[in-house]
Parts: sequence; C-alpha cells; structure tokens
Amino acid sequence: MMQAKPLRSSSTGALAGTVRVPGDKSISHRSLMLGAVAVGETVIHGLLEGEDVLHTAASMRLLGAQAERGADGVWRVRGVGLGGLAEPAQVLDMGNSGTAARLLIGLVASHPITCVFTGDASLNKRPMARVTNPLEQMGARFVGRSGGRLPLTVVGSDQTVPITYRLPVASAQVKSAIILCGLNTAGTTTVIEAEPTRDHTELMLRHFGATVTTEVMEDGALAVSVVGQPELTGREIFVPADPSSAAFPVVAALLRPGSEVFLPGVGMNPRRTGLYDTLVEMGADIGFENRRDQAGEPVADLRVRHSSLKGIVVPADRAPSMIDEYPVLAAAAACAEGTTVMLGLKELRVKESDRLAMVADGLTKCGVKVEVGADDSLTVHGTGKPPQGGATVATAMDHRIAMSFLVLGMASADPIQVDDGAFIDTSFPDFVGLMNGLGANIKGI
Repeated sequence: MMQAKPLRSSSTGALAGTVRVPGDKSISHRSLMLGAVAVGETVIHGLLEGEDVLHTAASMRLLGAQAERGADGVWRVRGVGLGGLAEPAQVLDMGNSGTAARLLIGLVASHPITCVFTGDASLNKRPMARVTNPLEQMGARFVGRSGGRLPLTVVGSDQTVPITYRLPVASAQVKSAIILCGLNTAGTTTVIEAEPTRDHTELMLRHFGATVTTEVMEDGALAVSVVGQPELTGREIFVPADPSSAAFPVVAALLRPGSEVFLPGVGMNPRRTGLYDTLVEMGADIGFENRRDQAGEPVADLRVRHSSLKGIVVPADRAPSMIDEYPVLAAAAACAEGTTVMLGLKELRVKESDRLAMVADGLTKCGVKVEVGADDSLTVHGTGKPPQGGATVATAMDHRIAMSFLVLGMASADPIQVDDGAFIDTSFPDFVGLMNGLGANIKGI
C-alpha cells in the first residue's frame, strides 16, 4: 500500500519559464502494446515513465515481449508478432491505470492464453463490464468480481469472431479494447460511436501498418473498422507531451498575475483539446505555435499568459475530448468572473474516483459556490477573484483531483492542502518539482 503524502500549495508570484511536461500517457500505453505484437523493433522517444506506463511495460514483458529503456532514455520494444503473446507466469498488475487494463484485456482476449489482471485499490473498484460484455460476444471468457471488476481472469481464444458493436456510452477505452481484440480476429470488426472519442489507437495502428477505416453513418455516428490479422511492423514513435498533464501548468499560469509559461511539443489531437478550446472561449491567452505532425499526431508549442477568465456554458458534446480535464477546469472556473456550467459529466462518476462529487466537495470546502445537477452537470459560481481556500481536500487516491486543487492553491487567498499526493506519480512524475521550478510553492507536510 502506497504511503500517503500530504501536500500544501500556497499563493505565489508570477510563474515563468519553459517546461516540457511528461509524454502522453495514452500514446505511451499504446506504443508499448502495439510494439509488443509487431514484428521487429519499435523505438519509442519520450515515453512517459510514470508508474502507470511502467506497469504496462512490465506486463508486456510478462507476455513475452522485450521492452527496455536504454541509457539514452529511449525505449526499445522487440515484438513477438500478432498472435504471439505468451501466457504470463504471474498476475498482470495494472497499477492505477484503467486505460492500460481495458486495452490490454482487449489485446489478450484474442490469444489462447489465460491472464489474471489486478490493480491498486482504486482501479479494482472501477467497472470493467463495459469492456468484457462485447469481448464475450467475440468469444473470450471472463471470471471476476461483480460488475466485472478486478481482479479479473481473462480466458482468451484464438477463435474469436468479428462483431459490429454500438457503444452505449462514449468511451475510447471500450472502443480500443474491441479494436485490439479484432486485430487478431479474422474478418472486419467495427465499433460505432455516436460521439467521436480520442483516436490514438486508430492513428497508431495505421502507423504500424494495419488497415483501419472511419466512416460517417447516415445518423452522424462514426463506424470505426479494423481488418483483422495484418502483419504489424515495428516503428519509430515520438511521444508528444501529454495535453492532460500540460493542463496543470497552463491553468496555473492563467490564474497567477504576470505569468508567462512556454510548453513545447504538446499533443494537439483535436479529440483531446476540449479543455484548450474551452479556456480560449473563457478568455485565456494561449498561443499555439509551430504546429506540426509527429508519427501521425498533431503537436504544437504552447505559450500561456495570465488572463482574466469569464464563465461560460461547456456543452455536453465536448466531454469526450476533455473528460480528464474537468477537475482542473473547475479550478479555473472558481477564479473566473461569472458562472460556468459544465454539462454531460456522467462519465466522471466512474473515473479513478467519483470526480464529480470530489470536485464539488473540494470547491465547497475552499469557499466556492457550486451545484451538481441531477443531469450530472456541474455549476461553478466564480466571483472574478480566487477563492478563500484554507481547506484540506480529500483526493480518494485520484492524481487529477490532487493536482487540480494544488493548482487552485497557487491562486487562493489561503493555502490548500491535499490529503494525499502520492498517486500523482502514476501519471505526472516530478509534478511538484516541475511546478516549483516555474515559481509555485508546493511543499510536503
């Protein structure tokens, strides 16, 4: 059990400097998994070396692939080829990562092996039935706790069948799990999504040589299809800086008067940039410089200056493109002038914690007026100045809750304390050191 690490964040002067945030977590997980089932060597630059991704690397080694970090900081994965994953001799521990667990469950489901998945206390509470239900239709079998929760035994099959599956809830993780199972399934597997979700799996599969198509249907939904049993070839991958991690220094710079922060090489996949679109609508001064592509992913350098923000209505259809960023958006909204209404937040109920409830509770303790609607909306009433703060906020082992309230503490009148920041390293190694290097004042207690 990880020892709790309380942290306190106090108001600071202007934030300034250039900082590269860690590599994109979603792309890092996928590069290790696809490299493991490709033929030849995959070379990965800028892999996120947070605990979540290191759990994925360890799992791929247990499944028979080689995945090692060189002295130059570059990771090299020697794959076993599609269909070549071996039965692991140990339980696959996915740490705190729902993305890694759901995607890897899909990948192993079309192999004739048995795997047991587990995670930390937080991950083991999260629902997996949304993944296991369609994978059972394809021919895999599962034995787990109620709701398909971890620990979960996956009994895979090399006789899986393709399906056409309409997602009941927008989820890139469920979409990707089905596509990855379809990768080693003869025929064409199709996932239909009413709302576009992040497409890192599709982009990276094309980069490795798979045939993946996206078709707009008559009702406006997207049909994403993969042709099974291609030969994937090892590739070179440059992982962009994670836009979800960049959100924290970006919002901090917006909130502190006189601040200017430069963040190079941030991923700008349009299905991940909902937060940045929202902040610009609120009046944020964010420059997107030197736009370019890296291994199929759009990237830009961000220049962020302090801004006076205004409350807006954030539409529900934006949720898939910013589902992880609502906690830090709520921190920004707490300092904005006027009311910010965030619609369609149901998915926040089943993240690392019930993020909707946790954000509302934390803001209330910090002196912010908020309401959670019966429709899973969050309304934040800003006054145009930072809140009082002075509270201890519970994190429920959720790294994004912890980082969001530490950002708010940089602006609030009184310091904000989080009860546990130990889990921050799962996605953002050295968050405290990086932020303090820009001028923040975050200390252990």
